[in-house]
Amino acid sequence: MSRQIISTGDAPAAIGSYSQAVRAGDTVYMSGQIGLNPKTMQLESGVAGQIHQVFRNLHAVAQAAGASLDDMVKLNIYLVDLSHFAKVNEIMMQYFSEPYPARAAVGVAALPRGAEVEADGILLVPGKD
Repeated sequence: MSRQIISTGDAPAAIGSYSQAVRAGDTVYMSGQIGLNPKTMQLESGVAGQIHQVFRNLHAVAQAAGASLDDMVKLNIYLVDLSHFAKVNEIMMQYFSEPYPARAAVGVAALPRGAEVEADGILLVPGKD
């Protein structure tokens, strides 16, 4: 099975030695996205702004893979402050529809660039290989 690198200018460029996403067969493994605006490469202000940008970035990478967030089967959320969990749920509903992907939410000590939130995920995109 071959691997295909997924990349788009509509999401922040990788900050290091990784790809925005990698497709293997019908599965797309998405790298973590923080709330960086891809045009400025600066974090959006406030936790709500960062959460929205994280989901916009994931959406852009999903589109580059020929998919959408509706194809997400697993989502991982990393929060510096777990008190923002309810805000993630509220905003997530604007980007995902039922049936929602499986999800984990994890409290972490810190994230790159001082971000408040990061998310990664796995997409299942059958028949597009």
